[in-house]
Amino acid sequence: MTMTLTEKILAKAAKLSQVTPGENIWVHADLLMTHDVAGPSTIGIFKQEFGVNAKVWDRNKIVIIPDHYIFTADKRANRNLDLVREFAIEQEIKYFYDISDRSDFQANPNYKGVCHIALAQEGHTIPGQVLFGTDSHTCNAGAFGLFATGIGHTDAAFVMGTGKLLLKVPGTMRFVFSGELPNYLLAKDLILHIIGDIGVSGATYRTMEFAGETVEKMTMEERMTLCNMVIEAGGKNGVIAADRTTFEYLQGRTTKTFEPIYNDINARFFSERSYDVTKLEPVVAKPHSPDRRELARNCRDIMIDRVYIGSCTGGKISDFIDAAKIIKGHQVKVPTYLVPATQTVYNDLFSIKHDGQTLSEIFLNAGCLEPAPPSCAACVGGPLDTFGRLNEAHVCVSTTNRNFPGRMGNKQAQIYLASPYTTAASAITGYVTDPREFI
Repeated sequence: MTMTLTEKILAKAAKLSQVTPGENIWVHADLLMTHDVAGPSTIGIFKQEFGVNAKVWDRNKIVIIPDHYIFTADKRANRNLDLVREFAIEQEIKYFYDISDRSDFQANPNYKGVCHIALAQEGHTIPGQVLFGTDSHTCNAGAFGLFATGIGHTDAAFVMGTGKLLLKVPGTMRFVFSGELPNYLLAKDLILHIIGDIGVSGATYRTMEFAGETVEKMTMEERMTLCNMVIEAGGKNGVIAADRTTFEYLQGRTTKTFEPIYNDINARFFSERSYDVTKLEPVVAKPHSPDRRELARNCRDIMIDRVYIGSCTGGKISDFIDAAKIIKGHQVKVPTYLVPATQTVYNDLFSIKHDGQTLSEIFLNAGCLEPAPPSCAACVGGPLDTFGRLNEAHVCVSTTNRNFPGRMGNKQAQIYLASPYTTAASAITGYVTDPREFI
């Protein structure tokens, strides 16, 4: 009997020769990731259930990445960071990316930034492996041909103590993209098209697998954007088969050996959809749901108050390069917030050039705000002093992943999700704008 890529990864992790969708199996984890928001409660449950002096199952397979509520004066948020630090020291966790001086993040060489992008940059996303994380966007890592999914605090505490978890094998929904991607489209447009088609519950507890010639030509960062937002359709995990692009990205980032896993010939999928990207247009997701898809050109009457470029979905260096291509030579008409995902991305903003200028020069010359320290920042709302937080009922075009009421702060705020191209174009005009006006 043939299996899909995801089924084969889970079968291997469960030490079984065969698994089928719907089957419950014990899966051995290769890595567990947690952060400053979910870490304290996960640690509390771990100590409650395994004992106050218990040791984690493998200190080399746990990654703790503070990233959510970092640059804030909020005492409870600061205490969360203290708690995960204390645990990391107690357990001698090998991969703890700490920040002790929040007044100068660059004085903290171990601090990385947003966990999902940091996992990739630090070589933790290994093809064929199983990665659990206490964050719904852990599915981001599936771009590397592994099984990556978000889990709750209780499940994470169990993995922390045992290294395994009971899972139901998901069926695979396959999405095949063909054609040369037009110069006005990005991966964010593609995933918003899909979510618009199937809805926010259309892939509930399914694997969303992306394939086709269009995907094969994508960079790793664009592939991450696709996998990142499968949770917005209810997906259990997103996955793209590893290939030369994957292997080249991993060179120099990891010394671990790995065995890529691929679909069997004639593997059976739960469903399959095909898209000709040459027939697609730039889109946005209107408030207050990621599946409220609309063509960007139909939203010209939506005046906006600000633009936000950042998050695990839209704060990678490629996202800023794409935004700079649109913004260069123009002046923004609304406050434009820039939040690099990681410290690496932050540094790249001041060194990587486009058309003779560094990205930071392009943005600052256009009137954008100074790039903020890397973190999740306003994508997840956070304390009132969070950079870019929507503290008023403003209208915002954003490269983030969710636009539910209150997601970025104020419950009456209106968030339009869009690609870096569309977001940058909107910053220039002051209304929701199809990027083709500037391409």
